[in-house]
Amino acid sequence: MTEPDHEEAHGGALGSRLNWLRAAVLGANDGIVSTAGLVVGVAGATSDRGALLTAGLAGLLAGSMSMAAGEYVSVSTQRDSEKAALAQEKQELREQPEAELAELTGILQERGLSRKVAREAALQLTERDALRTHARVELGIDPDELTNPWHAAWASFLAFTAGALLPLLAIVLPPEAWRLPVTVVSVLAALVLTGWSSARLGSARPGPAVLRNAGGGALAMAVTYAAGALLGAVGA
Repeated sequence: MTEPDHEEAHGGALGSRLNWLRAAVLGANDGIVSTAGLVVGVAGATSDRGALLTAGLAGLLAGSMSMAAGEYVSVSTQRDSEKAALAQEKQELREQPEAELAELTGILQERGLSRKVAREAALQLTERDALRTHARVELGIDPDELTNPWHAAWASFLAFTAGALLPLLAIVLPPEAWRLPVTVVSVLAALVLTGWSSARLGSARPGPAVLRNAGGGALAMAVTYAAGALLGAVGA
């Protein structure tokens, strides 16, 4: 593997892993916030453990299935686009090989190679596997590792479920007097962690992300609890 091809493959693999990690963190974060808002809201209206468990499980299942379905559709569309781009590139390589060679040479030049070295590298890469080379260098696609919608759907389902389990268990396991404080503290701690993780994966400063994440979660729980308490008072 030549240096440009190696760097492209390594960078693409690393970028793909980071994207999956970031998606998992965000999926867990969604599970934490949405389920916490739901169970805290129900806790504002009733202290019945069965009602809290039912609401929490319903929210967990609905949210995880929705996340999985949405991710499946999104990644399927991305995969279709990748396949279409590869098919077009294959046609262009068949019909305009010289133009494609010149384009590859230009891309390698833009990456710091001299005209002569870029031309020689383009020739060697094209002779070995023209489609794979153009897909990686020109399109940023690895033909051997196209996005898999089923993997994405399962990852989203599991990430959301893992996040949603925290507030669900926190609201139903402790004694009644401790349910709300345990849930709030657990959720805020988890949101601090997911905020920090998402910021680090995105090479951003953790402080603002943590404050936004924890602040948004606290606001969501406050609003839903107030709404639940109001509805509980009206129902009584």
